[in-house]
Amino acid sequence: MQRIFHTPEGVRDIYGQECGQKHRLQDEIRKVFLGYGYEEIETPTFEYFEVFSREVGTIPSKDLYKFFDREGNTLVLRPDFTPSVSRACASYFSPDREVVTLFYAGQAFVNSSSYQGRLKETTQMGVERIGDSSPEADAELLAMTVECLLSAGLKEFQVSVGQVNYFKSLLKEANMDQEAEERLRSLISQKNYFGVEDLVEEQNLSPDLAEAFLALPHLFGSYEVLEKARSLTENPSAVEAVERLEEIYEILKLYGYEKYISFDFGMVSKIQYYTGVIFQAYTYGTGEPLVKGGRYDELLKHFGKPAASIGFVIVLDSLLTALSRQKIQVPAEEPPCVLTYTEESRSEAVQRAQLLRKEGKRVALRRKEEEH
Repeated sequence: MQRIFHTPEGVRDIYGQECGQKHRLQDEIRKVFLGYGYEEIETPTFEYFEVFSREVGTIPSKDLYKFFDREGNTLVLRPDFTPSVSRACASYFSPDREVVTLFYAGQAFVNSSSYQGRLKETTQMGVERIGDSSPEADAELLAMTVECLLSAGLKEFQVSVGQVNYFKSLLKEANMDQEAEERLRSLISQKNYFGVEDLVEEQNLSPDLAEAFLALPHLFGSYEVLEKARSLTENPSAVEAVERLEEIYEILKLYGYEKYISFDFGMVSKIQYYTGVIFQAYTYGTGEPLVKGGRYDELLKHFGKPAASIGFVIVLDSLLTALSRQKIQVPAEEPPCVLTYTEESRSEAVQRAQLLRKEGKRVALRRKEEEH
């Protein structure tokens, strides 16, 4: 049998300076989470399949790593932290009576197609604010996103903010069938203007509603986009969604982070549990978003404790790639001091090394081979 010395496709070893930089980055982000008063939580690497089932609205079943325990229960390697943290919150906390603020760090596993060139195991860090439906909560998580990226060393990035309720309100008014909704969702997400135009024409919608759908892929940019979105519809729920974004933007001014914020009404996530504000952070050097987040007010009802919630996740692998391509150096630990010794000087070397270690220094002992 041939011995295998390489990793499976979609995973990799991290070592040396890169490994040190990754841990340093985690430390900096953790400081931001702690600075906002969030508490750390650890959830299992694998859970029962029901935690990530289709009804929950997370990663599609075909992209999950599934296996069985001794009793025949279907288990899943964690693809997404939010359902796991939500399950734990429903078990140990009372978000219906008080706001729960948690952060996490760990590995997530998605069995994506090898043609996509994505890692199947990623390191993620994120936060969940559970039991808080306020616009202040939305603004706080956007501010934390900005702060995390600044603490990582990024200078040029943008946090793009969308509103699921705006799109859903228009869909409800249009009364499309599910197949047409899914097609439209996909076309708008891809900013496929001509595809959207063809689909809208097929649906025989009112002129005002057709105009709103046709505008969605173009509705992105600075604060002025909100005014345009408001002018496209008189749908009360859609107008309310715009007003929510306007209020969030005003709160972000208090943090001084509004310059990092843009808006995109064509942002339609594949994750089905999002219910309101959604956002993604981008920088140059990587096509993947560094941060993904949003409001998920219906998710906790699946675990028996309905509570308004919002969270975000930082994909550390994408962040490290962006920093590297932008030539932004993440400080790593200084290399250890190396003390060499011979058999005769061993006692003195060990004592010296222990003294330096107690002072907080890193010391490596190396025996020097005597020449004959």
